[in-house]
Amino acid sequence: LQLVESGGGSVQAGGSQILSCRASTYSGSYVAWFRQRPGFSEREPVACIASDGSTDTVDSVKGRFTLSKDKAKNTVYLHMNSLQPEDTAMYYCAADGGRWSDANLCARINFGGSWRYNYWGQGTQVTVSS
Repeated sequence: LQLVESGGGSVQAGGSQILSCRASTYSGSYVAWFRQRPGFSEREPVACIASDGSTDTVDSVKGRFTLSKDKAKNTVYLHMNSLQPEDTAMYYCAADGGRWSDANLCARINFGGSWRYNYWGQGTQVTVSS
């Protein structure tokens, strides 16, 4: 399983972007987006989507970021609206590959921990200017 993100770039505050995460094959039960902001050593969770289509987002992006997926294309989309400079980060998508199918990961704090996701993309940079 390989994941490829796309759609990053530069945008002004208040703008929108859509990130894509395309999987080479079935990605498993959960796909999550994480980001690593400048000056932070850890990747933080952003949004999560389960195979049944249920989603969750962290409080800092709730109401601004949403998820959708195209099963036929094995692609998950992160729709980002009302972007702020603090959203500037490298965004990664990650998949569990089916290992945690019964774990209800999207409902867990920090989406169950980045260690549960065995497959990661290379990341795409999002830069929001004020």
